[in-house]
Amino acid sequence: MPASDGATYAPAEMPRPVVEPGEFVISAMHLDHGHVVGMVQGLLGAGATLKSVYDPQPERAAAFAEQFPQVTIAASEEEVLADPEVQLVAAAAVPSERAPLGIRAMEAGKDYFTDKTPLISLEQLAQAKSAVERTGRKYAVYYSERVHVEAAVLAGQLIEQGAIGRVIQVMGMGPHRLGDPASRPDWFYQRARYGGILTDIGSHNFEQMLTFTGSDDAEILSSAIANHDHPDHPELDDFGEASIALSSGASGYVRVDWFTPDGLRTWGDGRSFILGTEGYLELRKYIDVTTDNGGGQVILVNGEGEQRIEATGKVGYPFFGELILDCLHRTENAMTQAHAFKAVELAVRAQEQARVLAP
Repeated sequence: MPASDGATYAPAEMPRPVVEPGEFVISAMHLDHGHVVGMVQGLLGAGATLKSVYDPQPERAAAFAEQFPQVTIAASEEEVLADPEVQLVAAAAVPSERAPLGIRAMEAGKDYFTDKTPLISLEQLAQAKSAVERTGRKYAVYYSERVHVEAAVLAGQLIEQGAIGRVIQVMGMGPHRLGDPASRPDWFYQRARYGGILTDIGSHNFEQMLTFTGSDDAEILSSAIANHDHPDHPELDDFGEASIALSSGASGYVRVDWFTPDGLRTWGDGRSFILGTEGYLELRKYIDVTTDNGGGQVILVNGEGEQRIEATGKVGYPFFGELILDCLHRTENAMTQAHAFKAVELAVRAQEQARVLAP
């Protein structure tokens, strides 16, 4: 008899704030990508205190302050980095500038929390690793499609509970909507600044493949990129895919693209398919097409039957509280530094090795 209420496998307890007001102080800067809002909201929900914001474009800092009226607008990056109260800097700079900014933040004694992709080349990766070792600070990464999506959080919990046995394959689909090309900033179309589609939005999926399989390394078996339909922007990859072999013995596949049709009610029908030795999971992260279910749908099939579990509002986002405690106690419970770097290393290597399918 198919189950539908999630009674057999259930979410863990909702996370709560882990610190009191003023106990963990953060600042935001370089607001080039809107993900910085989600990053800050996640930290505030875990108890962090937002003190200041800086952006080279004053209008962006002003717009941020409208969303977070408790914040003070700083006059410069240096003002933020010199503030002894600030413990962590959250930023979503242009991808090519994320590693240099992170190194400056860490050298100023701050932990650093950057949007994905955290860097765009193996050279930047080596520089970031060196800075982490030299300073002892954290270079944390907002791999939002796992850490800030309740369906993905629940999937991790179900895997830990043994709901599908040992994971042997992870397939991730990351379609995005391009929208009006003129609305995108110049850097979005410059590969030297955004890093390529597998490096950029593909990094989400490499992180998920490592996490869900419990792997600490992987080999790129094949990868490909293309510009199928945007000749006016020849450096844009509008399609990318890769296959990997993970150190756990599992396999992984990722497909990312900029072809979400206008008829879809959201920016992308992101999904993950996780195959285990005793069952499988499907994550319908942002929308359950043709229904009014909304996103956050987790479908579990195993020897006990079929379950559709609604994750929205039930699991929360434990990553942010764990990150705050990691910064305070110098632990690695939210995500290890090696894991954060390995995910982007795989993404960069896949991009560098990719076969070009179309000019």
